[in-house]
Amino acid sequence: MQSLVDRHSIIPATERPISKALERHYQELRKLHLRDFFVDDPKRGERLTAEAVGIYLDYSKNRIADETLELLGQLAEESGLRGRIDAMFRG
Repeated sequence: MQSLVDRHSIIPATERPISKALERHYQELRKLHLRDFFVDDPKRGERLTAEAVGIYLDYSKNRIADETLELLGQLAEESGLRGRIDAMFRG
């Protein structure tokens, strides 16, 4: 029986259908000025941050939107990221 990791490693990320959606999304976002992201979402600076183990990450100053995060989540799921993380911790 083929493992979860093996099944997901067959198709490169750039050849997955979600990759085309990410490329289209990028082409839309690249035309926008970062200032517009903050105008449209005043809480962006608070919302798009993460902090853990003394590390603070502020990704609000990047051209990303909620849709970007959804698409990247889909790519991670299609690529079997959870299975790979689990395999890494199993050794």
